[in-house]
Amino acid sequence: MSHNLDLSTLLTHLIAGWESEVVEFKEAGKDYDTDKIGRYFSVLSNEANLHERDAAWLVFGVQDKTRQIVGSAYRPEAERLQAIKEQIKGDTEPGVTFRQIHELQHPAGRVILFEIPPAPRGIPIAWKGHFYARSGESLGSLGYDKQDAIRNQTLALDWSAQIVPGATLADLDAEALAAARQAFISKQANNQRLSAAEILSWSDQTFLERARLTLRGQLTRATVLLLGKRESASLLNPHLAEITWRLMGEERGYQHFGPPFLLNTTEIYRKIRNFPIRLLPNNSLLPIEIPKYEQKLVLEALHNCIAHQDYSRHARIIVSEYTDRLTFENDGAFFEGQPDDYLSGDKTPQHYRNPFLVQAMSELNMIDTMGHGIYLLHKRQAARFLPLPDYDLSEPCAVKMTLYGNVVDIAYSRLLMEKTDLSLTDILALDRVQKQLPVAGDMLRRLRKAGLVEGRKPHLHISAQVAQVTEDQASYMHMRSQDDAFYMRLILDYITKFEKATRKEIDALLRPKLGDILTEEQKMNKIGNLLTSLRRSKQIKNTGSRKKPEWHLVADAESFAE
Repeated sequence: MSHNLDLSTLLTHLIAGWESEVVEFKEAGKDYDTDKIGRYFSVLSNEANLHERDAAWLVFGVQDKTRQIVGSAYRPEAERLQAIKEQIKGDTEPGVTFRQIHELQHPAGRVILFEIPPAPRGIPIAWKGHFYARSGESLGSLGYDKQDAIRNQTLALDWSAQIVPGATLADLDAEALAAARQAFISKQANNQRLSAAEILSWSDQTFLERARLTLRGQLTRATVLLLGKRESASLLNPHLAEITWRLMGEERGYQHFGPPFLLNTTEIYRKIRNFPIRLLPNNSLLPIEIPKYEQKLVLEALHNCIAHQDYSRHARIIVSEYTDRLTFENDGAFFEGQPDDYLSGDKTPQHYRNPFLVQAMSELNMIDTMGHGIYLLHKRQAARFLPLPDYDLSEPCAVKMTLYGNVVDIAYSRLLMEKTDLSLTDILALDRVQKQLPVAGDMLRRLRKAGLVEGRKPHLHISAQVAQVTEDQASYMHMRSQDDAFYMRLILDYITKFEKATRKEIDALLRPKLGDILTEEQKMNKIGNLLTSLRRSKQIKNTGSRKKPEWHLVADAESFAE
């Protein structure tokens, strides 16, 4: 009820202000055109940015002339109403959508209030390739003056937007320029915008302007990074424009890659040893074969590094290949929020370190939907039954991401094959369990209730129930420790057979049999505790020194050991 009252107050306030630059009212019938909604999203988001408002509003159920609340029949089903978020996200650039969609059951009728975030600083919002703004009471194009007003918000601070003095089209790689045009054509075709014939008819200068790679007709640092010739990297001195691939392990190797990054990220992917790996599902004689690394995910990780690198720190991007994983390192702290903030796919950052570069990469299809790369990486890895990516922010001015190319725990992978209805939240928690990482209390209770895990923190492991489902009982028993009576019986049997035992001999007997969930230190402590228990119960005695014990059976214990 209080929520309804709050929305009523908000609606009254919006109607009192009537159609300001950041509010639009529509009666909106049940079949209101989604394309019109997208145009209004572009208009209101851009205007909210220019007027420095926290939000803009599109309101359904209010007549735009009389200010009367008449109600709206637009998408009465809650699930279908919320689905408009994904439809809007798919055709806006960058991929943003409504912050919230509120429904108000007003006495005069149902009112829908779409809450629209302002365009990020430096990046105007387009709908299907076009920027929209108000033109009196109608929709019109966002003029160059307003586009510049938004873009200029960060140009002074944006390293990638700076013009490269003296740089010309001759400094660009012809193959990269052709590939950029094809990537631009592909994006326009996917969204049914400009035709390939029209784009191919443009001059190189026009294409670069339309792809937002140049500024006032001049080449920028972003242009050189993405499309420059290899030797054009010197135009960026003293800033380093370089990605290093290195092979780690018994075999060692490395190679440096400079511009054009548009082409060379694919060359880096080709350097990686990407043989198939096989996973055997339950109740099947045919294995599932998947590539060790999916090209889309490797390129997503590389492109994120390029987009978010702090080039002012004169550092290179590093891709390290290990036998079972890849790591991607770029300089510059995680720019807005934390990686976990982006796991739901709902958050889009309001600020970017290199907004000019990011927008150009979006136009060239290098980044599909900005702000959703982390979500994509996690969803695709889960769909491949492999461990989820890890982010390491322990260095204050660096981000390191690990992409796994092998199984950590086969039971986890088989569980994902069996239980295809697991939510990403559950998969994230199970991934932490297999990596022996802490799990939040509420999530741990959820996993226990579902019978997915057992054990005590911090030594959680796959439960017996899940082991049975995944036919991984042997692995489960290997992970799980036996009870103390089992180990004490082994000690007594050993001493009975060999008449005595040193601590070194008992360690060699028990350590391989203790569960893998224990560390080496914990195993040594447990063996010490077992010996203490046997000594206190007067079943064994130490006839050696404290530093070099030699254990014998107590006379009364011989019959017990037999």
